[in-house]
Amino acid sequence: MNTINDDYTTISFLKQEVNKFVIERDWCKYHTPKNLVQALNCEAGELSQLLLFKDHSRENILDNEDLLSKIRDEAADVLIYLISLVNSLGFDLTSAFIEKMKKNKKKYDILEFNDGKYYKK
Repeated sequence: MNTINDDYTTISFLKQEVNKFVIERDWCKYHTPKNLVQALNCEAGELSQLLLFKDHSRENILDNEDLLSKIRDEAADVLIYLISLVNSLGFDLTSAFIEKMKKNKKKYDILEFNDGKYYKK
């Protein structure tokens, strides 16, 4: 059984792999927060461009091996640059995620935001 998948891989593992990749290539001096945010934005743009002006359904994407492969590659690039940013600033991504989800739950209360609709209290 392959245990390198979302069910068994930690964020710490991903952070270590990205860090090792960057160090081996002596890229640390280029991985400033500004550069990483800009690179992250570029990769997100490349991901967005794959679907720009096209109304692909989820099923259509899953049935199109070439498109799905490109989406997977660009999504991975976005994740790699996000992890590089987290590494460069040295914060804990899980803690940031948990804190932000608490804020989101408060901001988007389930009684007000439900089924894609906004129900004003």
